[in-house]
Amino acid sequence: MKFLVVGLGNPGAEYFNTRHNIGFEVLDFLAEKASATFSLDRLGHISRIKIRGKQVILLKPNTYMNLSGKAVNYWLQQESIPLANLLVVTDDLALPVGTIRIRLKGSDGGHNGLKSINETLNTSDYARLRFGIGNDFPKGRQADYVLEAWNDEQKPIIELKTIKAAEAITHFIGAGPVFAMNQFND
Repeated sequence: MKFLVVGLGNPGAEYFNTRHNIGFEVLDFLAEKASATFSLDRLGHISRIKIRGKQVILLKPNTYMNLSGKAVNYWLQQESIPLANLLVVTDDLALPVGTIRIRLKGSDGGHNGLKSINETLNTSDYARLRFGIGNDFPKGRQADYVLEAWNDEQKPIIELKTIKAAEAITHFIGAGPVFAMNQFND
């Protein structure tokens, strides 16, 4: 049984450690914990790890956020992974900083990466781990806010919650989504 865990973000040094790239950060932590590395492959950076005996493909799309669906669709098909074994890790403005929520389906909530995945897969019935980044920005400054680095007050929270998000992913794969939701949803 294979799983595809996708961290949403944008490639490039200018986006490193920004709020919008928390999906990349969580996957980097998971790979590091498994002593694995990422390598450039088709439409993204891939790392292959095992979680509780199950093969897991970690994908950081290099298509930029607005075209994430292209990479997700390609790897689902390439690896013959069922939609039920897809988990997308994404930032969420609607949740307070560090809040973690696993959902089995849902709207894109205005998130361009989720919108691209929904449109490409023609469904919103896939699991996502939503990682709260807060919404402390002036009206009309949303794009600037998501592309900014974490502030000093947020950094220790993000470090702890990145570990928690990785644990949630491990439980999602090992014990199932319902167990993970019950254990980790804030």
